[in-house]
Amino acid sequence: MLPGGNSLLFRESAASVAARNLEGSLSLHLMENFKHAHGRNPGDSEVRSWKRSIPALTGALLDAGLGEVEMLIEYSLPLTSKRADVLLAGVHPVTGEPSYVVVELKQWSQAYAEEDDPLLCRIDAYPRPLLHPIEQVRGYVSYLLSFNGALERMPESVAGVAFLHNATESGVSSLREVSGDIQGSMYTAEQRGAFLDFLRSRLAPKSGAHSADLLLQGKVRPSKQLMAVAAAEVRDREQFVLLDEQRVAYELVLSAVRKAKRSNHKQVVVVTGGPGSGKSVIALSLLGELYRRGVTALHATGSSSFTTTMRKVVGARKPEVKKLFMYFNSFMDAEPNDLDVIICDESHRLRKTSANRYTKAELRTDRPQVAELIEAARVPVFLLDQHQVVRPGEMGTKEQIGAAAAAMGLDCVVVELDSQFRCGGSDAYVKWVASLLGLESDGPVAWEPDGKVELRTAESPQELEDFLVAKRAEKYGARMTAGYCWKWTKKITPEMSALPTDVVIGDWARPWNVYGDRSVLGAPQAALWATDPAGFGQVGCVYTAQGFEYDWSGVIMGPDLVWRTDRWVVDRTASKDPVFTKATSDDDVARLIRNTYKVLLTRGMVGTIIYSTDPETREKLRSLVSPEAVAKDLALV
Repeated sequence: MLPGGNSLLFRESAASVAARNLEGSLSLHLMENFKHAHGRNPGDSEVRSWKRSIPALTGALLDAGLGEVEMLIEYSLPLTSKRADVLLAGVHPVTGEPSYVVVELKQWSQAYAEEDDPLLCRIDAYPRPLLHPIEQVRGYVSYLLSFNGALERMPESVAGVAFLHNATESGVSSLREVSGDIQGSMYTAEQRGAFLDFLRSRLAPKSGAHSADLLLQGKVRPSKQLMAVAAAEVRDREQFVLLDEQRVAYELVLSAVRKAKRSNHKQVVVVTGGPGSGKSVIALSLLGELYRRGVTALHATGSSSFTTTMRKVVGARKPEVKKLFMYFNSFMDAEPNDLDVIICDESHRLRKTSANRYTKAELRTDRPQVAELIEAARVPVFLLDQHQVVRPGEMGTKEQIGAAAAAMGLDCVVVELDSQFRCGGSDAYVKWVASLLGLESDGPVAWEPDGKVELRTAESPQELEDFLVAKRAEKYGARMTAGYCWKWTKKITPEMSALPTDVVIGDWARPWNVYGDRSVLGAPQAALWATDPAGFGQVGCVYTAQGFEYDWSGVIMGPDLVWRTDRWVVDRTASKDPVFTKATSDDDVARLIRNTYKVLLTRGMVGTIIYSTDPETREKLRSLVSPEAVAKDLALV
């Protein structure tokens, strides 16, 4: 079983939850558990929801005679940081089998369907469109059925409902354009009687403890790997379930496409999110849907590895599909608005201009690359993570894209993805990495295991590799990566019988991943290192790892970033990355090296093991990751 699929903040029967709420202890329990699970205090809106919405639901359950039903509050969907407000576990009144209801609670008193797109809606307190409650809970049910093995043989056991306990029918009348079904329905305060009937139709007045146990013990199936399903996604049908902000971004783009066709409207869409928040999933889902609709759309990145892999996997049986995957600098001479949509994935890798040493003289201009991309399509879409800028000259930020759009007189809508699908869906781990590297908060903090992702340290590169070899024997995927602190022999000559072992640490030596676009001596070409099983055994760099994921990630921190007493010290002289020149400032080098390690440390779906070449840094990492082991060692001294 993968770590961390079935976590929640609180579980008790509806009657017990109601009693705790009456005595005033429920919200305190939830706040304490939330802080432990996420490493931060809950927001005011979350606390308000617990104080106001949970009592509305428990009151309905008690009035329906369902006090023994189990309430799983803030239930985490497997392998993601998304949480269902409440998952009810009980027994079906007719079949006697386990029965579950996913409940989305809304405090809204009024809401309005978005013009032109009923799957989105607006509320007065929020400036951006939100996903329709029925679609939101329907997505949760679909996702849960896809990833919890306990439900595999009983998909009919799960229902979904949105309870708008403050709303009147007139206040949300336009939301009724979206029809409900068993996986997604909606009730308002005026429909409380009908809501009680719905609950009784799915849950019997019996204990739900066994059903809750069954669900929580269900094996979590591995996330559908991006590369493995890309072909079917683009060619055949939708393979991914998009949740909340992911779905909002998806619908906003489709809405912008409709407007563009109808009224010559042009709009820029920016989607931001951290590693594993689903940006590339949105990109592929959009490309697949647009492709099926006959809309002219292209996918573009600044990553040779990502684009090459997309072309190989997606175009395996249909070569013409390869043409959908381009590079950012492919649009220098594109006709304005020649495309309906351009989907710019990994947009943090945008460069100041598209011109390079290979650019034809007649195409060389100082025109910003972002302006070329915006002009090329009626709906340019940019997906990015600002903390993944790892090269000088990369400049993709939401502010820069927004400014470019404004300079061209265009609207720019921004969607923030706050969910986590990589690293076992662990928000806490991604925040821990950002704190570790000083990219966010006040600096490194001790890792508190959250059951979603495993974190270890190694005392030698051999220990790191042996650990990953053992994981591969258990059928997990694994890769080793390192900071760019060793020279890279890029020319392989015919007389070589093995790849040059450039990454040398003591008596341990391994080759970098192959440089270039061909397989050499049994090792895959650079672009396929992260996805080809033969990539294990070579050490990947940030440029081949960025944009990809694998089950277990082994990260070697080199002498370019070391811990000294109470802070990180960046040694630019230890970096062998040729992109750093004399013109690259010390501040830029420091930022880019930290971003590099953030990328490397957030590739693992199941877990990460870290080794540093520096003894003091190893000790610091061990004190953060395994403080109990350090304390034990000190006790023996």
